[in-house]
Amino acid sequence: MSRQIKGEFDVKRSPEAPCDLGDGVQAGHFRFDKRFHGDLDAVGVVHMLAAMTQTEGSGAYVAIERIVGTLAGRSGAFLTQHSGVMDRGAPSLSLTVVPDSGSDGLEGLRGSMKIDIVDGKHYYTFDYDLF
Repeated sequence: MSRQIKGEFDVKRSPEAPCDLGDGVQAGHFRFDKRFHGDLDAVGVVHMLAAMTQTEGSGAYVAIERIVGTLAGRSGAFLTQHSGVMDRGAPSLSLTVVPDSGSDGLEGLRGSMKIDIVDGKHYYTFDYDLF
């Protein structure tokens, strides 16, 4: 049975050492520490690699996130994979649960998440199934 929950999260960004992509080109490396509120009551740690192009407003990022806490009252941990693209200022994001990454009460978790930033606040919409 598919479910949807929504909530807010707090996030703190910390720069890490950049990643060498060769020929003097570097990808930014950032760590994000998140605190989710609502039916997803959890903390997340994200490591992101980001690169921009010479065209203003175009670039991409990839990230892996580990989320630990409770989801609708069930405790455990899971991983998500982020893939973001900015095409001349138009953003797109795919954020999915890594298959078979759920532990303890979250075994069998599948799903995807949407992130919205409104007036500086971060919100999530999480569509998921627990098998």
